[in-house]
Amino acid sequence: MTLSPTRLRVLVAALLAVSFLGALDHTVVSTSLATIAGDLGALEHMSWIMVGYTLAATVMLPVLGKLGDVLGPRRVFVVSLVLFLVASLACGFAPDLGWLLAARVLQGLGSAGLQLMSQTIVARVTTPRQRPRYMAVIGAAFPVAIVVGPVVGGLITDYASWPWVFWINIPVGVVALVLALTAVPGLPGGAHPRFDVPGSLVFTGSLLALILAVTWIGDDALRPAAIACAVAAAAGILALVLIERRADAPILPPRILRNRTILVCLGLSLVVGAGLFSVVAYMPTYVQMAYRTTATVSGLVPIATVLGMLVSSLLTGWLVSRSGRYRLYPVAGTALAAVGLLTMAVLPAGVPLWAPMAVMAAVGIGTGAFTNLIFAVVQNAASLDDLGAVTATTNLVRQVGAAVGTALVGGVIGFSVAAALPAGLDAATLTPAVVRSTPGAVQDEIGLVYHDVFAPIFLGLALVYACGVVVALFLPAERLSDEMAQAVAEPVDRQPA
Repeated sequence: MTLSPTRLRVLVAALLAVSFLGALDHTVVSTSLATIAGDLGALEHMSWIMVGYTLAATVMLPVLGKLGDVLGPRRVFVVSLVLFLVASLACGFAPDLGWLLAARVLQGLGSAGLQLMSQTIVARVTTPRQRPRYMAVIGAAFPVAIVVGPVVGGLITDYASWPWVFWINIPVGVVALVLALTAVPGLPGGAHPRFDVPGSLVFTGSLLALILAVTWIGDDALRPAAIACAVAAAAGILALVLIERRADAPILPPRILRNRTILVCLGLSLVVGAGLFSVVAYMPTYVQMAYRTTATVSGLVPIATVLGMLVSSLLTGWLVSRSGRYRLYPVAGTALAAVGLLTMAVLPAGVPLWAPMAVMAAVGIGTGAFTNLIFAVVQNAASLDDLGAVTATTNLVRQVGAAVGTALVGGVIGFSVAAALPAGLDAATLTPAVVRSTPGAVQDEIGLVYHDVFAPIFLGLALVYACGVVVALFLPAERLSDEMAQAVAEPVDRQPA
């Protein structure tokens, strides 16, 4: 479908508003994470408040991609938005961790539909050459939400009650729903009505087993269960490969992996998820503990990172849309982010707060150079029939990296902090407010503990980005097409693996 310039701009504005809604929920909660977990008496399970959301969004991506291709992206988009709003209301009434996790799972399902269908709708109404610019605009929702969300979350935590970090979605969501109903065109579905039910079930079980294995491996009591889950995940992945190769309409079509460009973009998507998104949720807690700041101030600290992402993403999208060439930006971006995270790992304790802010700004600039660009590139390498599948797969890889990375980073933080805390402090109930109530010497000791715990985490993330540099070098030196994608049975494989 070809839209007029005015209709296209209105559509992009509507998709930006809805994408902002999903991104805002993730960032608002991150600032209040320690307070929510402490009030519910579940600080040792703090990571699950984020992991449950991310895991649900990850599991549903292939199914939603297929639903968008079959039913049309508009229907899936609207249903996802309604589900997200209902779940947000339920989160605020959570009396315990179990209720909250269940509602967060539903939020994750809705958020996945919003993100995926926004990208699919743009791909259906634009040429590959236009997409980097529009993908960058819609992708701006995440960095803007990181700027706004932590500040709002910190203000709510400091001056109100934490349920409002979820209820704030309601007014924004109502506006987004009105825009969506009026601006999103009724794009038709595809010609593949069958669903890969066995593949969906095996994939869901395998991913769940993988996340549990990563989460439990650091707990001595749960280590046998973690090993069993890891074995189950490996067996599930092997079974999934066999199922997908024989399925008539696979959720994850093997043919999309025969293109070198798609494979490289999937690798870069994994770098973004595991290299940056996995630690974003814990940065406010790190700043509150290591620098003894309030929740509001800790929400201001990541602003430098996301402003770098925002400016870099918008500039890259504009430049690529003008020239059509894209290979330089992922290579330079991964290299810059790797250097930045390495610098974070070696920063000494006690440096002024502006120093890590400046370094993380460089990480944001590097990441923003290819975060949204790779969606335009990967869609350019696929046919119209595979747009939903390839967009879902790219998001899936990123979400897997973020889910596994978040669980791993959260587990390392929880285990390491508990082992290194001064005697008499309980890691299960240690909130920033509790830290600020202790003597100055104890606060300094706790801050040093968090600094020493995060240093190897930053080093590991720098290595992830270093691997991304190598992966990006395999991108072919092509230009994005000026023609709309065509519906064909098999995608054109211009760059065989």
